[in-house]
Amino acid sequence: MTGEPEINETASPGYEPPARVRDYFAEMYVAGVLADAGWDIYFPRRDNGFDMIVSRPATNTTIVRPVQVKGKYASDEKTDKSAYGYVGRLTAFHDDLILAMPFFTSQDAHAPALIAWLPRAALRPHSRGWRCQPARFVNSAPEPRPGYAQYFGEPGLMVFAAEVGVSII
Repeated sequence: MTGEPEINETASPGYEPPARVRDYFAEMYVAGVLADAGWDIYFPRRDNGFDMIVSRPATNTTIVRPVQVKGKYASDEKTDKSAYGYVGRLTAFHDDLILAMPFFTSQDAHAPALIAWLPRAALRPHSRGWRCQPARFVNSAPEPRPGYAQYFGEPGLMVFAAEVGVSII
């Protein structure tokens, strides 16, 4: 077994297997980071909405946040961009959601170069659904855009530890 997708010999002429996408890897990586930060992780029986639900105890309550993961996978051909992130539809939506956006480079697909942890307030309506572009792409690597640094790394994740009903932005 080579790890490559099987090719269906009976497929119609011109069939090409789908490009290798590592969405599930990005979800599991994000889940690991969340677990390391003290969150309990719950996966849905079917992935028809949120990729996971996370919770953690807080004073006299439990914080519960739905999570969507949108991995960004740069190829060798990726050019510099002043705004880099996600534009598109979300399969589920909630005011307390965490949109986790791991940014991978073509040089290292084993771990993201950085992760943005985005609250609902960081999403803007767009003709294709929603837009959130907290990074830029410069010299073959993603980096936080000015004004968005607070959403990256541990500081970005810790914002979500605020109790529900408390403004997180």
